[in-house]
Amino acid sequence: MPAKRYPVLLDSEQRESLITLTTSGTASARKLTHARILLKADAGEFGPAFLDKAIKAGLDVSLSTIQRVRKTFALEGLEAALLPRKPSQVSRPKKFDGEKEAHLIALACSDPPEGHACWTLRLLAEKMVELHHFSSISHESIRQVLKKTNCVPGASSAGVSQQKLRRHS
Repeated sequence: MPAKRYPVLLDSEQRESLITLTTSGTASARKLTHARILLKADAGEFGPAFLDKAIKAGLDVSLSTIQRVRKTFALEGLEAALLPRKPSQVSRPKKFDGEKEAHLIALACSDPPEGHACWTLRLLAEKMVELHHFSSISHESIRQVLKKTNCVPGASSAGVSQQKLRRHS
């Protein structure tokens, strides 16, 4: 039988801490499952050194989860194998900074352009491009920013402030 690429070799202290963790049952389900995987995969002096298929059957987890826990333990240590991975960097930077967001809110709360009864998300997107805030912007991005505010596209500033006054009084 070939040796595991990422063998799990727990020392007695690590093994005791994992046993304590799994028997207390106060940690997250993910953390407890990873602790059980490490205990069953332990090829050290006191470990059972189960095969990944046996661990999969016993703990009802996927082989890829077992392999990922083994690899993380071997490369980064016990704590990293138990704790959730940090989310990767956001793939796209945020389009709106505070200044652009303020301009959008002011625009949405202003009077709509001539020929329109109220601001639409698409009109606001076109206006933000026209004002050179963006080379292009979708109406969905506009919606997400305005969703965080109390400003309603198409409502005049007086109307919005009157609504706020009625809500707070």
